[in-house]
Amino acid sequence: MQMTWFKDLNVPEIFGFLHNQVTPFEIPSSGIGSIYAWHILPTGTYRRYEQDLQQDASEFALDVTTRKSFSVLQKDPEALLIVHFHGAGGSVGSGYRCPNYRALCAGHPDKIHVLAFDYRGSGRSKGVPTERSVIVDAISVSLGTAVNIAIAEHYSHQKPPVSFVGHVLTVPFVDVPTLVSTYSVAGTVPILGLVAKWSTRDRIASYVKNNEANKMPCQITIIHAEDDYDIPWTHTPQLFWHAVDASQAGEIAFEELGEVKAKSKVDLGYAEILKYGLHDVIMGNPIISLTVLRVFEVHAGRASSLCNN
Repeated sequence: MQMTWFKDLNVPEIFGFLHNQVTPFEIPSSGIGSIYAWHILPTGTYRRYEQDLQQDASEFALDVTTRKSFSVLQKDPEALLIVHFHGAGGSVGSGYRCPNYRALCAGHPDKIHVLAFDYRGSGRSKGVPTERSVIVDAISVSLGTAVNIAIAEHYSHQKPPVSFVGHVLTVPFVDVPTLVSTYSVAGTVPILGLVAKWSTRDRIASYVKNNEANKMPCQITIIHAEDDYDIPWTHTPQLFWHAVDASQAGEIAFEELGEVKAKSKVDLGYAEILKYGLHDVIMGNPIISLTVLRVFEVHAGRASSLCNN
């Protein structure tokens, strides 16, 4: 399912981007086939290399490493990369997703690159999604908040374990039974498909516990809006509770969450409930740009502290 209404994903300018600001390409997967993706340059970086980019080859890249945009990312030691985990359905160009990418870059328009992709069976990524195949694909890239945390948990079990700079989850759900009882689009409960088997609540707790055991930092920010009529905002405090509870030696009650967080000397992350933002629109709002900056600033502070010790 593409949901881009006959627009060619290989011509990103149709979606409002500058010429060659976006490079469409495919990521080889150890599963069957490849995953279709976009590499999106931040505007400030584009301006710096505008002349070279204008003269570069355009549209789909058979070999992304030959493109100027890839070279710019590869050769900048201060470049930051965000992997955008869009929801289950549509393509990289569907709905509000293009404004979302701009919001992700906005906080640091000279440094923040975005990698967006279509998971198996959606957009231009061929095949049929299964739990195993999507996990295989998502080892390189991921989808939605449920699989975002699933992949984080996967990497936390590796030897040696791998930790990410941070995770920003927008409008997540606790688990499918809770979601089915609260989630509606136009008054109906949609078919949830593959992610119906996944419990974000359990995976986020497992991820936090693994990082605690490995003495690795874990930064998770969860964002929701009270006027989200698709997935109620009440899912977010529940998820945050499970994450914080997993970081404690003993179990804590949901009612004790605020007190535990206030007493903690360790940053337990954020759960931000906004008054407004709706469901799909929120990802393109300034709160996302601000959150991305916070994540990278916390990481930079930790890195600086390690260097000074």
